[in-house]
Amino acid sequence: MGVRKKQMAERLKEEKQKIAFAKLNNCPTSPRKMRLVADLVRGAEVEKALAILRFSPKEASRKMEKLLLSAIANWQAKNEDANIEEAALFVKEIKVDSGRMLKRLRPAPQGRAHRIRKRSNHVTLVLGTNNNTES
Repeated sequence: MGVRKKQMAERLKEEKQKIAFAKLNNCPTSPRKMRLVADLVRGAEVEKALAILRFSPKEASRKMEKLLLSAIANWQAKNEDANIEEAALFVKEIKVDSGRMLKRLRPAPQGRAHRIRKRSNHVTLVLGTNNNTES
């Protein structure tokens, strides 16, 4: 039983070396708008995803591009001896959740008020590697 646990621990350690992630919390964009950008790059290779985000006219794509660059930097910090081109990095998982909501009131006719909900979101981006070579 002890040998099996060691093998599982080693396998988990190898898996953790292959992935890197970055999080963006309380981004002041609605989750629906951010999900449109996230769907563009989900599953894409890193170079292609960066090109898509750079030339996208959406405002949310600027923040997503910065987050992707951060995830790449995190992967480089984990794997200092590895080469990015040989690793074949891709966007393994990208999740957009709703964040904090600022609630405001806007005056409406006849003494009423309408509620304004200023939404924000949390984005989690996970990078994975495609290569199966053992070094």
